[in-house]
Amino acid sequence: MNWKIIFIGGLAFYAVLWIVSFGTGPLIHDGVLADLYIQNAGYWRPELNQVPPDMAALMPRWIAVGLVTTFIMAAIYAWIRHAFNGDGWVKGAKFGFMVWLFSACLSAGWSGVFNLPETIWIWWAVEGLLMYVLGGAALGWASEKLSPQA
Repeated sequence: MNWKIIFIGGLAFYAVLWIVSFGTGPLIHDGVLADLYIQNAGYWRPELNQVPPDMAALMPRWIAVGLVTTFIMAAIYAWIRHAFNGDGWVKGAKFGFMVWLFSACLSAGWSGVFNLPETIWIWWAVEGLLMYVLGGAALGWASEKLSPQA
């Protein structure tokens, strides 16, 4: 187990997701999907239905879950990165695309359970593609710097 990749690469992955969310949040969630979120308020946590939404109350959960899951994804990447070719960032971007494919498949399944508008599922998938590919590229780049493959 390569702990440098897991923790430092995972932090690189997380940092990119965080940075990208500063763009996608206002554009997608506060913009394109804002009215749909209001129309489907019953699906969201109570903190998000307050006026204004209490984002600070959810931040500890979001940060903890984000860090744990990016560390897990970095561990998986460290385990399978030899299966990808190209420079480190290219390998990571390919991994990010693979993660997005799994995520999109799971979301497609959940869309058959939760009666949310298709527009929400589509925009969540678009955001996920952007986040996972860019985050994966950062993970791959950091991994190659921390532990180059022969």
